[in-house]
Amino acid sequence: MENKPAKPEIRKNIATFLVITTLLCLPVYYLCARSGSIAAGHSPVSFALLIMWCPGLAALITCRLRGIPIASLGWQWGKTKYQLWAYAIPFLYTLAAYAVIWISGKGGFYDREFVAGVAKGFGWSLPDGWVIFFFVLLAGTFGMARSLGSALGEEIGWRGFLTPQLARLNSYTATSLWMGVIWSIYHYPLLLLADYNLGGPKWLALICFTVLVIAACFIYTWFRMKSGSLWTGAILHASHNLFIQTMFTPLTVDTGDTRLYIDEFGIGLPIATVIVAVVCWLKRKELPAADGAISAPVLSPSE
Repeated sequence: MENKPAKPEIRKNIATFLVITTLLCLPVYYLCARSGSIAAGHSPVSFALLIMWCPGLAALITCRLRGIPIASLGWQWGKTKYQLWAYAIPFLYTLAAYAVIWISGKGGFYDREFVAGVAKGFGWSLPDGWVIFFFVLLAGTFGMARSLGSALGEEIGWRGFLTPQLARLNSYTATSLWMGVIWSIYHYPLLLLADYNLGGPKWLALICFTVLVIAACFIYTWFRMKSGSLWTGAILHASHNLFIQTMFTPLTVDTGDTRLYIDEFGIGLPIATVIVAVVCWLKRKELPAADGAISAPVLSPSE
């Protein structure tokens, strides 16, 4: 029979993970603040990629220090339907938000200069509509692999390690809120000290981003607990980044104050994400109890 860890041990696991994550992130935060960018110039390894892998590395180190089996992080695939929904949901809420922005005139569809650049890059001589179609198709499939490679670094830590640990101490609602606060704070240095924003008012970007992340954690936590797999988090995260940063934002024309409405730092996406989060919250009774029902990091029998 599995030995369930006592609450003090779980708290030590969480504290160890958070301290190590912070220590790993601090040097990268410093480099971002000094350069004012998350891109690291022309380096093939950006500061953004480094910071995204800090939680994953912290989770693996914590497992080693605390005697937690790495196999307990939720590596199993789970039911494919949850992975498919994890891919589709960010596309749907992003499409809904941007459709409202385009229809209302807060942003325009589509940026012809961007589409021309895509066509030139691929060597296509096609009408703009076909260029957009093939671009979305290729980015949404092959581009997903690249996006998943960076998102997985965070998700090993956030959904593989931290979410199950918090779920053993808290309800679904409290776990989601805690994850939202922690995940938001993790991004703040990049938003405030570097260029992880659209250049609009930072107070607005901070509010919109925080609401977006906390709402997203209600979605991510629901899928993690329902599926028992960290891959739902990785796919949700990768899909979210891909559709916003690679597709919808570049396709949007600035009509004056568009930056106040688009991307992760504008008003549109937080509203759409909150709606999905509420749906997940209403379905919270479908979730299993945390202890023993989801794949969660535990202390080894020798501890």
